[in-house]
Parts: sequence; structure tokens; C-alpha cells
Amino acid sequence: MDKSKNLPLEGVTVLELGHTVMGPTCGLILADLGARVIKVERAPEGDETRTLTGFGSGFFPFLNRNKVSVAVDLKSDKGRQVVYRLVEKADVLIENFGPGTVERLGLGYERCSRINPGLIFCSLKGFLPGPYEKRPALDEVVQMMGGLAYMTGPTGRPLRAGASVVDILGGCFGAIGILTALHQRKETGRGQLVQASLYESVAFLVGQHMAVAAVTGQAPPPMPERGRTWSVYDLFQTADGQQVFLGVTSDRHWKRMAEVFGFNDLIQDERLTTNGGRVAERDWFLPELQNRISLLTKQEVIALAEKANIPFAPVARPEDLFEDPHLNEAGGLVETLLPHGRKAKLPKLPLRLSEADLELRLDPPRVGQGSRELLLSVGFSGPEIDELLAQGTLAMNDK
Repeated sequence: MDKSKNLPLEGVTVLELGHTVMGPTCGLILADLGARVIKVERAPEGDETRTLTGFGSGFFPFLNRNKVSVAVDLKSDKGRQVVYRLVEKADVLIENFGPGTVERLGLGYERCSRINPGLIFCSLKGFLPGPYEKRPALDEVVQMMGGLAYMTGPTGRPLRAGASVVDILGGCFGAIGILTALHQRKETGRGQLVQASLYESVAFLVGQHMAVAAVTGQAPPPMPERGRTWSVYDLFQTADGQQVFLGVTSDRHWKRMAEVFGFNDLIQDERLTTNGGRVAERDWFLPELQNRISLLTKQEVIALAEKANIPFAPVARPEDLFEDPHLNEAGGLVETLLPHGRKAKLPKLPLRLSEADLELRLDPPRVGQGSRELLLSVGFSGPEIDELLAQGTLAMNDK
């Protein structure tokens, strides 16, 4: 069986009016699963993330594979008519504009659902309906107001997470809602409004900490200052100036570690027999462990930890993952075309299906790439398309 021709969402058409991270993440998930995802961009320049620098320079190439692009002037009547024609044929529409924007453009849920009653309209916002819903929001904004930044940094120094975790999670929840609505449509024949948000995604992330407060009656401290549940759950410096994290979460772990690392005297120490005992003795026990491990190189620590079958991790940087043996040998990376013609191996969806290969089918599109064929397929004539191009309503860069 050719699994590349048996993608789960084959035949599903998605309009993605998405930008930055949350909307494109939602579209990427559906695209990798086989949907035809049409990225609706502004004409003539395309999505603003195409030209971002610094930390934003990776947004577009990572989040927009397996999509085609339609660059259209959404502020013009003719541009909106183009989108309405696409809405007629679509199964799903994704948007993550600011509050009220799609309604001002004439592309809100009420209008689009009248055009296509079977349409699943996914609205991704900063907040779900309620007192905050009209506020603009960003990933970092909701991390601060939702307690995630407080839990990440030490007291008095709230710190955002090191990736766009909330934007990405919000996009994932949007995709879950869309898949649920597609399933329900099989029974009802009707589309519906799906909503997901940044703020409520943060609340879900910190739900475990809320539960701690509810159960114990005490506010959980930030993660850098949390109490110790495990005796060894720390970073260790190695002889070559590197760092390795070791996690000993059971007495079996400790016994195997001590035996393999050659810490026979520590095995005999009755104070260290149990996890509770080792936690109680951390004031001297952990510095002693650090001293012993600091005599080993990073690779020696990794080899011993792997032999002992205990949790461990070298401290890596994102760029180290390009050559990670597991990701490469397990097929977790896909070579993707970047701007200016270079290529890089970027992560695939972190899931596997036995009946389908979720591979790269299309590199991230140039502005308007693939739109002529798409517009012809939904009933536009060649002269109509040429006229819209001449008027600036559409933009294409297929070369």
C-alpha cells in the first residue's frame, strides 16, 4: 500500500486566513494530515511573517508547508468576491485576525455560513467570549496574565517560555475542534463555529498548578523554587564544561545509577536507601554527587546513564536538533525549502499513523503560488484571473 496516497484529510478543503503562529499552526496540522490548505494572504506583499527578522524569521518556513497561496486584496469588493467563491467550495475556514477584523472585512462567521451552511468556521483569538474578548493579545501577554510566566521564572522575575507554546497550543486546540466538527457534520450535514484562544490555553497549561493550590491550600512556588519530590532531579556540570540533567525518580533508579557509576560507598550508606532519605540529605548528598560527576565528560555521563537506564538529557540548543540521531533516523525531520533557495530539516508533526505517511508534499509557497490552478478549479476563467491580476486584486509569484 502506498501510504502517501492515503492521507486522512484528503478531499477536505481549508481556507486559512491566518498569520503569525496560531492560525498557521492550525492550518499546518490539517495540511500535513492531507487537507488542501489554501493560505489567503494580503496582496501584493503576502503574509507579513515572510519578511520578519530575528526570532520571527522562522515562522513562515516552518508553519506553511503543504499549502498553496492566494494573495488577494481583502479590502476591495472584488477581492472579497474571490474569497466568497472559495468559501462556497470550502469545508473549513480558519482565521486569527484581531477582534472584529473579519466582520469589518465582510468575512465573519454569519456571512460565511450563509454562503456555505456546511462550513466549519474556526476563530482563533486571544480570549474566548467574555469580559476580555475585545482585548488584543499576544503569546507573551497571556503567559503573563495566566500565571505561566510566574511559574517559569524565579520570584519577582516572570519569564516567558522559550518557544511560542501558547500560540502553538491554541492552534492545536483549534485543529482538534475542527476535526470534531468535521466528524459531527457527517451526522448533521451542518457546519458550525469553532473557537479556541490563547488565554484559555494558558489556563489549561497551569491547571495542574491550580489543582495543587486547591488540594493543598497553598500557592505553588515558581518552578525554579519548587520543593523537592525527587532526590536527584538536577543539572550537573561535567569535566568538559557541559551540562547533563539526571532524574532519579525511584529507589530502583538510584540503585542502578550508583552501581553503574561505581558509587558503591553511597549504596552502603543507610541514609540514602530511600528517596525520602536522599531528599532529607540533599544538603551534603547533592554536592557530593556533583563533585563525582564533574570528573566525567558529558559523553561519559550519557553512556553511564543510558547503561543504568535512568532518565537523562544533555542540555541542547535548537540548532543541535538538525543532526540529532533519533530525529533523523526515526524520520522526525523533513527537508524544507527556505527563502533564498536554501533548505533545512524541520520537525514534522509529532505523531505517527500506521496507515499514512505525513510527509512534505509542498514546500512553503511563494506569494500566490498555486493560485491560478486553484482559481481555475473553482470556476474562474483565465481572462477573469488575468483581469484581477492587472487590477492588483490578486498577486502571484509562481516563478
